[in-house]
Amino acid sequence: MKVYTRKGDDGSTGLLYGGRIPKDAPGPTAYGATDEAVAALGLARPECSPGSELGGLLIQLQRELFVVGAELATAPDNRHKLTDGTTRVTPEMVSALEPLIDDLTARFEMPTEFVLPGENRIAAALDLARTIVRRAERESVTATTVGWLEPESQVVPYLNRLADLCWTLARWQEGEFRPARTTSTTP
Repeated sequence: MKVYTRKGDDGSTGLLYGGRIPKDAPGPTAYGATDEAVAALGLARPECSPGSELGGLLIQLQRELFVVGAELATAPDNRHKLTDGTTRVTPEMVSALEPLIDDLTARFEMPTEFVLPGENRIAAALDLARTIVRRAERESVTATTVGWLEPESQVVPYLNRLADLCWTLARWQEGEFRPARTTSTTP
């Protein structure tokens, strides 16, 4: 089996459960950003200790983003074929992120100023993932607006909560909060 098929050379992409649409349509644009978020979370994983709480959580989040991608990669007329939690985001997936955020925020002092990403490699990777998740969220809002996603889809709420979780994870991994350093321009 070859990696390349040449089917996308015309600017189209195949969808889950069939069909082809332009690669720059709202669905592919949103699941492309979701795929980038999976990769960005993957940047953080090698920084984790083997068997660590964070490493396990990152794998779980990457797998859940595959669920988001599957829903976004399915044409509206094939949505009846989706399976909750496997190819369709559920309200339970969204609500499960909230206690994680709450638990983690109890582990560090909440910053009182804007955060300058890059305190360490893992926090930087998590902040990068957060910004990509926010883009996937915006692209998913567009997909909803044009009717690609149904208004009751849980994709946007999931991505919204996930971005909050990525921010929280980054702050947790920084340990003690240090305000952003500013450079004085006065002599």
